[in-house]
Amino acid sequence: MFLHRHPYPPFLFEGVEKLIVGTLPPPRFSTQEFKTGDVDFCYGSRDGQLWPILDRIFELDLKFETTEEAIAQRKNFLLEHNIGICDIVESAERKKVDASDLGMQHIVLRDILKYLQRFTSVHTLLFTGGNSKNGPEYFFRRHLKDHGMKLEVVSSEVPRIHQFVHPSTEKTIKTVSLTAPSGAANRAVGSLSLYKKLKDENADFTTFDFRVMQYRPFFKS
Repeated sequence: MFLHRHPYPPFLFEGVEKLIVGTLPPPRFSTQEFKTGDVDFCYGSRDGQLWPILDRIFELDLKFETTEEAIAQRKNFLLEHNIGICDIVESAERKKVDASDLGMQHIVLRDILKYLQRFTSVHTLLFTGGNSKNGPEYFFRRHLKDHGMKLEVVSSEVPRIHQFVHPSTEKTIKTVSLTAPSGAANRAVGSLSLYKKLKDENADFTTFDFRVMQYRPFFKS
């Protein structure tokens, strides 16, 4: 059994307003066995799409390489835009050493409510995935349930939007369940009626373009 620990602490700072919330990076990030094109930072997998999406939205000209410069570019962007990262899984066990969320067992969650109590400027959680089993929204719902709380629906349209009131700060916090920035979610994107409509209108429109369109208002607002 492989113990998959999150290699990065939450990236939080005074004045942070939005938190990106995922699960775990691929196991090679925990064992420091990087592939060419990986960045040694949150969402740094060369196969992931979060940083390419943000690169497109904000015209960042990011480097995609295992260098300190590439890390610094990402940290500087997050600080400039008051965006933090607090993935919800601290560790999990795996029979098969891969990045599948469904393959996680004996999962230990981070106490996000505690972080929100400390960083009261946060008003939005951006989940990099929905409520499917072992996704970030799924785990957050479990986290809230453990505290006798639940999410309230604001919009059931994709991406789904919910809200909850923090029990200590009494602040209302919004959650947005974005389409996962991974190739594995492309089939789900392809099944969406809006994507089909846009694809029919423009044959060159891609699942990546769709994510850029979906992410833009929540990261830029």
